[in-house]
Amino acid sequence: MRPFARLAPILAPALAALLLIPGLPAQTALAQGTQGPLRIEITEGVIEPLPFALPVFVAENAAAGQMAQRISETVAADLTGTGLFRRIGPEAFISRVTAFDSPIRYPDWRAINAQALIVGAVNVSASGQVTVKFRLFDVFAGQEMGEGLQLGGSESGWRRLAHKVADTVYSRITGERPYFDSRVVFVAETGPKNDRRKRLAIMDYDGENIRYLTDASSIVLAPRFSPAGDRVLYTSYESGIPRIYMMEVSTAQRRVLDDQQGIMTFAPRFSPDGQSVVYSLSTGGNTDIYVLNLSGGQPRRLTSAPSIETAPSFSPDGGRVVFESDRSGAPQLYVMPATGGEVRRISFGEGRYGTPVWSPRGDMIAFTKQNAGRFHIGVMRADGSEERLLTASFLDEGPTWAPNGRVIMFMRETAGAGGAPSLYSVDISGRNLRRVNTGGAASDPAWSPLLP
Repeated sequence: MRPFARLAPILAPALAALLLIPGLPAQTALAQGTQGPLRIEITEGVIEPLPFALPVFVAENAAAGQMAQRISETVAADLTGTGLFRRIGPEAFISRVTAFDSPIRYPDWRAINAQALIVGAVNVSASGQVTVKFRLFDVFAGQEMGEGLQLGGSESGWRRLAHKVADTVYSRITGERPYFDSRVVFVAETGPKNDRRKRLAIMDYDGENIRYLTDASSIVLAPRFSPAGDRVLYTSYESGIPRIYMMEVSTAQRRVLDDQQGIMTFAPRFSPDGQSVVYSLSTGGNTDIYVLNLSGGQPRRLTSAPSIETAPSFSPDGGRVVFESDRSGAPQLYVMPATGGEVRRISFGEGRYGTPVWSPRGDMIAFTKQNAGRFHIGVMRADGSEERLLTASFLDEGPTWAPNGRVIMFMRETAGAGGAPSLYSVDISGRNLRRVNTGGAASDPAWSPLLP
């Protein structure tokens, strides 16, 4: 387990904001009006966000007033947070929406340059059940985009309802899979650098609803979600050496995987079907990659080399594994069949590469790169071509993909003795760098799939 060295300088804003990946779709807005449906085409570089109007959802009964406001603001925050959408303030509105089924006065919305209009309504029953209805309109085409949708849930789950509304709007306009109704597991950190306390935590993708899964009695590292989002793998030092644990998210029940006396195991990830775990095992001064079937049996060794092999990640089809190895003298990225066998190097740029993770779309691999005194989050094709760096900082590492493969979250730490890690996200064109508010120091993020 060789940590990256912590070297120095700061973000190059132009690089982070303007890098474009050849052959890889980035974002641009295109309002087609009456010539076709409203759509954000993901084809070009830096863009002017698409303006949308979202009047506060109609409260259909007295109990729904505050809930309607909260849901409306969360939907708007989800959309604007992508960098693809810009909300038009209510002070510019000419029309007012007073009922869910009110006729849409398209000229009034065109006059303020709203290209999309989102109308919704909220009802809260006496038993605390929340019902949300919404409709999406293409203002310049003068038509509704798809059918209206109705969602229901408990008062405590109102944020999920808002995320589901935003997911539907995002998908209908971009044609892409959504990612708002998802969670992130991470390591919450407290205390000074020389006595840092770490515990597992889970939150909504936007930093809300934080819940702690472990206490701070031992160091925990590198949590990873199962494909169904119901389990988490992580590494713990509670026995004095690193060992992999698997936890049920709903109950916090856990068990040790591959519990061999005196053997160090770390850097685990689930297979795409959730039936196996690939990980690193260190014994006798050598570290190799193993796979363990969770239904039983002995671990199977996939690599056998005198070098350090670690940070394995399955391809979405389960056929290949990308991993980090220093067999060439410095850490680089390699790909091999999921059953082991022939290893092929895919990284050839200057510097040191690590923490590779395959995109859920299967087309890209994200990684950490250290070069010339800076750390970067980068992406490359699965064959190693078209490498591009998305960020540059004193310390950026540990990328994780959003469920739709369009956004990456990672850890960033600032320079200096008091520097504390924070979570950031960036889209795959290098645009829209944003800090995730976790309420304190945080590292090692791992994004869940979309929630069921």
